Amino acid sequence: MSGDNRRMRLSDLHFDSRFQRELPSDANSSRHSRQVHGALWSDVVPAPVGAPALVAYSREVADQIGVSEELLRSPDFVSVLAGNALFPGTRPFATNYGGHQFGNWAGQLGDGRAIALGEIVTPIGNRFELQLKGAGSTPYSRRADGRAVLRSSIREFLCSEAMHHLGVPTTRALSLVLTGDLVERDMFYDGNSEMEPGAIVCRVAPSFLRFGHFELPASRGESALLNTLIDFTIRNYFPELLSEHPNRGDRIIAWFSVVCARTATLVAHWMRVGFVHGVMNTDNLSVLGLTIDYGPYGWIDAVDHGWTPNTTDASGKRYCFGRQPGVAQWNLARLGDALATLPELSEDSLSSALSVFERTYREAITEAYGNKLGLNDWVDEQGDLLDDFFELCRAAEIDMTIFFRKLAVAEGANDFATAFYSADQFLQQQAVLIAWFARYQQRVNSEGNSDDHKAARRERMNRANPKFVLRNYLAQQAIDAAHDGDFTAIETLHDVMRRPYDEQPGRESFAEKRPEWARTKAGCSMLSCSS
Repeated sequence: MSGDNRRMRLSDLHFDSRFQRELPSDANSSRHSRQVHGALWSDVVPAPVGAPALVAYSREVADQIGVSEELLRSPDFVSVLAGNALFPGTRPFATNYGGHQFGNWAGQLGDGRAIALGEIVTPIGNRFELQLKGAGSTPYSRRADGRAVLRSSIREFLCSEAMHHLGVPTTRALSLVLTGDLVERDMFYDGNSEMEPGAIVCRVAPSFLRFGHFELPASRGESALLNTLIDFTIRNYFPELLSEHPNRGDRIIAWFSVVCARTATLVAHWMRVGFVHGVMNTDNLSVLGLTIDYGPYGWIDAVDHGWTPNTTDASGKRYCFGRQPGVAQWNLARLGDALATLPELSEDSLSSALSVFERTYREAITEAYGNKLGLNDWVDEQGDLLDDFFELCRAAEIDMTIFFRKLAVAEGANDFATAFYSADQFLQQQAVLIAWFARYQQRVNSEGNSDDHKAARRERMNRANPKFVLRNYLAQQAIDAAHDGDFTAIETLHDVMRRPYDEQPGRESFAEKRPEWARTKAGCSMLSCSS
């Protein structure tokens, strides 16, 4: 950091915490679960663990926050990542927020399993909040233990980094630490709890502010607190709005518009790569437009707009793949409801800001699928092409990732055979596929058919259509190996996901469609919120 060759030390790191410095705190320092009024955060120290061991880390995140790999792997740093020690000068805390869960107001929720360590300030002045997930109970744990198990921690670590490399806005993961302790969990909520190995993920983001942070004070009539939080958020994370909108009411509307736009862009990315969040409660959506809280997420294998990875959502399918855009807009409307409690904001101005979501999403998803199809101009026929493709997917199980990746190089319908989950279904739908592909080729060729055009189109499509995604069964295989004491599978999978758009010769097995054994296996098909 200083330009010399000496080893980097914990004391070289610079920490701050604007959240604590500028926002009101809970006067009660107790850890016990309770309702916290008039405050946005509570002091809470991580609970020590028995035998911390670093099993995975992101060198890219370490570099981003200005931490050397040597320091990250040191016993002192690992001790902090496990909650057994603190960075010099830091004061850990948990934040207070509420939320709508599965469409219903749940009241106060808060950081029940996450403890913030503060903001690390890099030598060039960038700030990143570090947060330990699974480091013990907080005043918001709601009778839970605040711990996390290895399986869910592996999934969060791998997915955070896979999403980043896919180009999807997301929180990041610095490290995965095994605690050496066992945690009791009822994975299927069926009364059969088991003791599982515990783990802690260090999450990193500019901020973990959620829609629910604003909903809770609004629901309680704590308008002064809400106003303070809004001003803090704009001042620190949207500072350009201060000069662009001198009038405070206009500034808040402009901020809400930006949140709507960022959320629309985020969800378009999810739909582009086939990601399903699984639990899109308002407390799980970031005001910065980042993917946040990796719980029962999943990637669609066969294209199925009705698929949800969340067992709790199996009957209602509120958070299924195809409903994600609509749920995001609904959640934004709830954030708008919170802002509507401020007298200076009119219903018309909030409604106008909310409409930014639909417009931005339409533009973003149009661009995304134009790139996936390799077409420059979105026209009605192109929309029909997509509609007919999705209709084909309703008649047969077709792997989304493989199909679109092959589309860049396919010369005929037979090239898509391996994207079908059933050879019989491929034969049954072959004539339909041939007709669809002929129309597609005609549309593509109308934009240019020279070798240069073809090469440019192929390159563009391969940047939009990943070859590798964090398929559910791949993550589960890494989890199973880790439970057997082998953590190399985590690093191998992590490394594959660093270059999802590259061919990566020799790693073709990581691009294969879901094997039949994984269709119904726990962790490969659906998951609960238990972690």
